[in-house]
Amino acid sequence: MTQTWHPTILQRDCEALTVPHGERVALTAGGEVEITQRLGSSVTVRTQMGTLLRIDGADADALGLDPAPETAVRVTRQTGTFDFADVTAALRGVYDPEIPINIVDLGLVYRCDEVALDDGRRCIEIDMTMTAPGCGMGDVIARDAEAAVQRVAGVDEVDVTIVWDPPWNRARISEAARLELGLF
Repeated sequence: MTQTWHPTILQRDCEALTVPHGERVALTAGGEVEITQRLGSSVTVRTQMGTLLRIDGADADALGLDPAPETAVRVTRQTGTFDFADVTAALRGVYDPEIPINIVDLGLVYRCDEVALDDGRRCIEIDMTMTAPGCGMGDVIARDAEAAVQRVAGVDEVDVTIVWDPPWNRARISEAARLELGLF
């Protein structure tokens, strides 16, 4: 089966990360990539050689796209009353660049707790994992999760820890995500 190539021409130079290794690469204006997914605050593209790359949403304009709203520069933090449901919603906006499922439904978030700090501020502690121990995208996905939760009203600190016990397995994927991925 031959796959059709639908290239997007890069409008300016930008950086990308290889998926799944997380190595930085420079993309040059005029180069061609194909957009495979745009979810959360990043865009996943494929080169003509088949290499997957993650481009930060702040660089979406290099692909001729509007920057992701999650990456917009914020002069002040979001205001309002804290609601823990907003933390979960923020985490549902973070995606693995290879799999079009958010990290909550993918089963990567093992623990997410609100912790009151001694000075009255609020910290959200998150333990999460990756689908494989050698995944080079772990730090990137963890930073995306931290940034997403940091934007929630009433959150003062976010502490994300990558854990490997218990190891992730497909049983952790939500039923809705399994259905979407055709894993039934």
